[in-house]
Amino acid sequence: MKSLKGKNIVLGVCGGIAAYKSCDIIRALVKLDANVECVLTKNGAEFITALTLQTLSKNKVHTKMFGEAENWEIDHISLAKKADIIAVVPATADIISRLAAGRADDLLTCSVLASKAKIMICPSMNSNMLSHKATQNNINVLKGYGYKFVNPESGELACGDVGDGRLASVETIVAEIVKELF
Repeated sequence: MKSLKGKNIVLGVCGGIAAYKSCDIIRALVKLDANVECVLTKNGAEFITALTLQTLSKNKVHTKMFGEAENWEIDHISLAKKADIIAVVPATADIISRLAAGRADDLLTCSVLASKAKIMICPSMNSNMLSHKATQNNINVLKGYGYKFVNPESGELACGDVGDGRLASVETIVAEIVKELF
């Protein structure tokens, strides 16, 4: 796979059980020499810690909309400007809905709205949530904005159901990120 040296990836980690897979995604991207900065949502922090993401990415993990400014930079603007791509993994029905509505109520949504970078959405949720008309409408809205989607896979879900909604494999997500950057 191509080296990602000099590429800046912002990884938005949201509140779904698949958040743990973000660790393997970070590890793979860092191995390709990418600079990975994570935005951990409040709900994402219910599933994984900032310390884990920081250790793997070797960068500060951004968690607060209104934290102390470092070097007089405003986090959502500096992240938006430095990103070559913003990948939202896992993308829950909630974050997809908020992005489709243009909401800017946390650090991740503000960063996405403020960025001219490529945006990649990697959905992961229960099959019924994924197939719901509202979710499908929101996905179509985001596709209309030019956001790239890495479709979820079919299989056993955390709730025990079997069907679509399982986060795409780490290898697939990393390959799609690399493809989008070149």
